[in-house]
Amino acid sequence: MKALETPDDVQRWFREAIANLWPVAEGSFSFRRCRCIRSNCPACTHGTGHSSYVLYARKGKTRTSIYVPAELASTLKSAIRNGRRLQELINDAGVRYTQALKRERITRHRGHQDEQPEKGKRSR
Repeated sequence: MKALETPDDVQRWFREAIANLWPVAEGSFSFRRCRCIRSNCPACTHGTGHSSYVLYARKGKTRTSIYVPAELASTLKSAIRNGRRLQELINDAGVRYTQALKRERITRHRGHQDEQPEKGKRSR
């Protein structure tokens, strides 16, 4: 991070930081084992149950769960990791952008003060 970033610097930094963050997902990812509804299921009878991966996410205010096939599990884990990293970058960008805007505002304000005549003197 540069000591005196401009809003454009922050935008450029953010775009570079997110360039390789794909795929992204938000939510939680888990591996679960559960019983099925069949009465004489061999896996359930032996206590191993059925395993599956699930993505828990929100759709608006509703929490939802989505079955994830085993061969997609590593891709989804990566997407969740990238989603968390993206959220961190968004938070950092907000702070850096606000600081840059404030610095820009102070610089503009100082420039206007230089143009004003000194007290007690009139400009012609």
